[in-house]
Amino acid sequence: MKAVIVDDEPLARSAVRNMLRRHADIEIAAECESGAAAIDSISSLSPDLVFLDVEMPEIDGFAVLQAIGWDEIPHVVFVTAYPQYAVRAFESRALDYLLKPFDQDRFDKALQRARERMAQADWSGRAWKSLHEAKPDPIDRFIVREAGRVFFLPARDVHWIEAQGNYVLLHARSGAHLFREPMASLSARLDARQFRRIHRSTIVNLDSIRELRPCFHGDYEVVLIDATVLKLSHRFRANLEKNAVGGL
Repeated sequence: MKAVIVDDEPLARSAVRNMLRRHADIEIAAECESGAAAIDSISSLSPDLVFLDVEMPEIDGFAVLQAIGWDEIPHVVFVTAYPQYAVRAFESRALDYLLKPFDQDRFDKALQRARERMAQADWSGRAWKSLHEAKPDPIDRFIVREAGRVFFLPARDVHWIEAQGNYVLLHARSGAHLFREPMASLSARLDARQFRRIHRSTIVNLDSIRELRPCFHGDYEVVLIDATVLKLSHRFRANLEKNAVGGL
């Protein structure tokens, strides 16, 4: 398992680090002393497990999870000295809630729970794959319901798609249309030859891209034919490089 430690206190990070080093199956991918650093590390490294402090300056642990987005959140064990956040932590899908100070035995129990949860997820994923080897045809049109009418929107007419919680916003030639399906499941049903994810909250129609503009630190802006400017996340940059001649 690849783990990230997030705590603004050096001694707290050191305690978690030393306990993790007793387990040969754990790789410490990063240690973060702030919420901002945690967001960057989790987004770029895609860890399996995060040991996350709650109270940190500027960006706390819950804000970190909100910034990452539900689709991208790894398994999380909260590590804090404050018991009052426990209910909110488990509502945020936490695996465990470690109250400082804790000993090796309590820490190992949290780690074992993480192993069991990941093993269960791996088995479920393989079982699902075996039951659904034949993938359905990709979406070629959307059934849109709005303002007392129902109409068909061809997928090729959608320039880009924006996440809106359990919905997405289809930005098309005819305007913006709300469609009820989460970004994660919709992304899997779109034709990968036409649509690519460029950000955790954005999918773009390749035929609608006019140009790419380089920004700082190797990032890019994606400019569409209707002059819309979108951010190309470094994490999803490879999605635009697939089947392309040359490189970014």
